[in-house]
Amino acid sequence: MEFVINTISLGSLYALLALGLVFVYGILKLVNFAYGEYVMVGGYALFVMGSMQGVPWWVTALIAVAMAALVSYLTELTAFRPVRTKSVSALFVTSFAVSMLLQNLALILVSPRAKAVQFPPLFNRTVSLMGAVTPMRNLLIIGTAAVLLTGLSLLMKYSVIGIAMRAAAEKFTTTRLMGVPANLMISIAFIISGFLAGVVAVFWVSRSASVDPLTGAAPLLVAFIATVVGGMFSLVGAVAGGFIYGLLFNLLSVFLPASLINYRDAFMFVIVILFLLFKPEGLIRGNYTAERVG
Repeated sequence: MEFVINTISLGSLYALLALGLVFVYGILKLVNFAYGEYVMVGGYALFVMGSMQGVPWWVTALIAVAMAALVSYLTELTAFRPVRTKSVSALFVTSFAVSMLLQNLALILVSPRAKAVQFPPLFNRTVSLMGAVTPMRNLLIIGTAAVLLTGLSLLMKYSVIGIAMRAAAEKFTTTRLMGVPANLMISIAFIISGFLAGVVAVFWVSRSASVDPLTGAAPLLVAFIATVVGGMFSLVGAVAGGFIYGLLFNLLSVFLPASLINYRDAFMFVIVILFLLFKPEGLIRGNYTAERVG
């Protein structure tokens, strides 16, 4: 039972990561390499707000999520929008540039060293569930992911914004000709992506209770692998890829010899290569199209 809880918890976290990456990719066809830095921004917001006396922790968490969403929107506005009509290479290089810029800002403004982040005792408290003992943090991740995935599913299916975003992801040029504001749809995609990165930051940073300028590197790799496995052209595929990644990662932890445990990521990349070779659209095909926003 403990294995099941850990797998669902890890898969929930990875599903949110992959979903945030696919929201932007679905419209811009851009793998945003600055996405991991939005998680880092959320982590540093937790550090700064946690050092202030008298601020309730839930307020700290909300501010961290809001900061990640704000930075995501600002990067779209100032960095990606000016080069959006250029080549795919321009967007690709821009995402790297934004990533490096945010990392170096953290180095200059804070410190290259890891900073301790305060979390309430609730995160480390253990509970017994159906005979398994697990940290409360795992249950919080599962509950938060369930609420967010349900909410986003309803948003995309029944709201005007959600319908417009799904249409833009399928046929952006046609949707724009029908009067859907392109800039608004792209900005909303970046805001949702940043929001999800901020939520992930709360739980990702809680595992080590520290943040540093490279905190976003691991989440970015996880999001990339999960989306390749599940399908970069499908929101459902991204979620499925996150859970599959969590399952495979935990299975490798159980069955790999102790001497090979540190090479789990290498095994995951082998799986990614196989998917790219034999099923590049992922497990769930989605709207597999080469159209790019111009």
